[in-house]
Amino acid sequence: SALSGSNAGALAIANGGGGLSSANVLSTQLSIVANLILAGTTTDVYSVELGGFDTHSAQADTQATLLGQLDKAVSAFVDVMGSSDQGKDTVVLVYTEFGRRVSANASAGTDHGWANVVFATGPRVTGGFYGEPPDLSKLSEGNLVFTTDFRSVYATVFEKVLGVDPASFLDGKFPSMTFV
Repeated sequence: SALSGSNAGALAIANGGGGLSSANVLSTQLSIVANLILAGTTTDVYSVELGGFDTHSAQADTQATLLGQLDKAVSAFVDVMGSSDQGKDTVVLVYTEFGRRVSANASAGTDHGWANVVFATGPRVTGGFYGEPPDLSKLSEGNLVFTTDFRSVYATVFEKVLGVDPASFLDGKFPSMTFV
């Protein structure tokens, strides 16, 4: 395995290190990505997935479990990337294709909504809150209204991380952000 050092423990477990294995599918996927990056591959973009967030029922328990897995996997990955020369420029985007409605439905879940968040993390990400927070007193048809166009997040990553002009990918020009 290309993983080494004190920060690699959680990802090494995902690799089967020490005879252990991880039930966290995201840890396993990010472990593979970490090994590829640390081995010096020239791939610029990787995509991994953690499903199960489409919580139309029993949302609280499901999200607690999934968000715990997300936290453990992404934290371990970012720690390993930050401790290596090969991973020092890594930026992780955590996003979903749709938001959730604000109010719970009759099954203690929420249905598909409009606005959502994107989390950015990694050794070169400047922490903080970017954009305007959603206003719970100004819903539209029961949905949060977005305040930052997701294409600005993508434009920032295309331009500042990948070094390419985002206009051709995004079918237009969108303002860059300062998180990287």
